[in-house]
Amino acid sequence: MSVRKLVKIVYRLLQLTFLGLVIGHAALDWGYPWWWNFLPIALSYVILVVAHRWGGAPDGPRAAREPVEVDPPVTGRWLALNSPADRTPSHGTHAYGQTFAIDVVAEPEPGARPGFRPLWPLARRSSAFPAFGAPLLAVADATVVRAVDDQRDHLSRTSLPALLYLMVVEASVRDLAGAERIVGNHVVLDLGDGTHALYAHVQRGSLTVREGDRVTAGQPIARCGNSGNTTEPHLHFQLMDGPDPDTARGIPFTWRGIGVPRNQEIFEASTTASRPA
Repeated sequence: MSVRKLVKIVYRLLQLTFLGLVIGHAALDWGYPWWWNFLPIALSYVILVVAHRWGGAPDGPRAAREPVEVDPPVTGRWLALNSPADRTPSHGTHAYGQTFAIDVVAEPEPGARPGFRPLWPLARRSSAFPAFGAPLLAVADATVVRAVDDQRDHLSRTSLPALLYLMVVEASVRDLAGAERIVGNHVVLDLGDGTHALYAHVQRGSLTVREGDRVTAGQPIARCGNSGNTTEPHLHFQLMDGPDPDTARGIPFTWRGIGVPRNQEIFEASTTASRPA
């Protein structure tokens, strides 16, 4: 077991210890001051900060490595969110190897994607979003090293109450449960040379590949879904230096024929056009 994996396990154990102490203190009226219960959670966040900084882009020669060029994982008209072209880490943390991750949502035409509403509707079905069910494509010739698609696709979190629920309750519970509950259904491809591609939030039951399969660039491997820690159906894509998001470091990418779209940028992806002649 790697040291980084051990750190993540200790972090989650301290979080569970905090919950146990709070419940025990309330039920059994233990004699020590109530604020002592917060010592485990304070320590867990210190460990989390250290682990996230440690889990970022490596120091030394590899820190300056050029972005890995791969094919786009989608086809059609999409909108980029949380892009590493605007900042790194793109999602505000190095955790789960997502230093250079990007989110993309389908925008086949303006207004096709339901927007955020303050109060109503509280949530929408995944099928209301054009990204749901869109094919996801292999970005290079590769080997499938992880393939999970048994988690449910939940309702959207596109209202203020639903978003607060996601941030305050759901995200914390998923974090305690481990990386697999954060990324939801997912595929990890081994591209060779220590580079792995992660496709997160895949649609339940949509995988067309299994662990150990060889895939070719442009091959459909799954469909876009709304599983894991998500607000709406979208693809979370990243390159990393290992197959386990809990311990991997992020690697910069660029999509052939597109580059790295900036936050809120609309882009058109065509796998046939992106391949070199």
